[in-house]
Amino acid sequence: MAEKMRVLRLHHVGDMRMHAESIPGSIPGQAVIKVSAVGICGSDLHWFGSAGIGDATLSRPLVLGHEFSGIVEDPHSDHNEQRVAVDPAIACRECEYCLDGKPNFCTRLHFAGHGEDDGALQEYLAWPERNLHVLPDLISDEEGALLEPLGVALHAVDLGNIHPGDTVGVYGVGPIGLMIVQLARFAGAGEILVTDRLEHRLQAAYSFGASRGFLVTENWDQQEIWYATQGKGVQVGIEAAGENQAVETAVMAAKPGGKVVLVGIPENDQTAFTASTARRKGLTIKLSRRMQFAYPRAIQLVKDGVIDLQSIITERYSFSEYDLAFHAASERRGLKTIIKLN
Repeated sequence: MAEKMRVLRLHHVGDMRMHAESIPGSIPGQAVIKVSAVGICGSDLHWFGSAGIGDATLSRPLVLGHEFSGIVEDPHSDHNEQRVAVDPAIACRECEYCLDGKPNFCTRLHFAGHGEDDGALQEYLAWPERNLHVLPDLISDEEGALLEPLGVALHAVDLGNIHPGDTVGVYGVGPIGLMIVQLARFAGAGEILVTDRLEHRLQAAYSFGASRGFLVTENWDQQEIWYATQGKGVQVGIEAAGENQAVETAVMAAKPGGKVVLVGIPENDQTAFTASTARRKGLTIKLSRRMQFAYPRAIQLVKDGVIDLQSIITERYSFSEYDLAFHAASERRGLKTIIKLN
């Protein structure tokens, strides 16, 4: 009889169930990984709270989790016994976008914890060798799990093309927004203005280099950001909240000729902004799709101490405490929630 492992599956909205399933065997081109740590992402919360995300809906009990690290336990793997961060996106390497160096647009992309592809909330899984990135001793398993959202933040900042001295707006400073703040500071941003609905996130943004924060309330006046720039506006605005109000703020606060990068995933799969404002300003609006070859850069930035991931992790739960972990993340307690499997 095959040895069993614990596997957590989402059956319906808010309905997570632990299963006992067979540990995967070694497959050519893949490595068996013993999962160490999994981060709960905003997209996981979409699945948990709505049984879907964007135009994807739950069609079968799904294993969530795409931010993860682990230890290779596969004697057939070149990475055997090594700690690794795992890229959850499996590109085909054959379509026009892969061949053009843009695997995030792959037409046959598979992604952990999405659609038909199970993710990392299981004690073991088999994953392509080419998607494994060895972790140096200086980077913990928990930090290794956060390299995926750091890659998303890197790609967003790349799209924004921040120049030294630029005024940058970051609208929504959850974990990815906080990483964007750090990257913007490293890129030489002069001022970094941030918004969020939670005071503790604004305080975290200050610790990472934000110049000024604005607490978004029901009666908050978006013009405050425009006034804070003395009417000059923001050169690069990055929306990381997944809320339409943040998109509107980014457009309103942008200077004429400025750039707005949309990173957040809206709950209702709709994004809107005042067209006349964006048109008169001649804004460049970019939508960010995951990342492109970001893991080596992300690892180096953390290894060099440029980016602090450890301070973003504030909530830790064991695998058996998965229900507490998802409710803590849903309630936006602290900053980043991690489930430690081993």
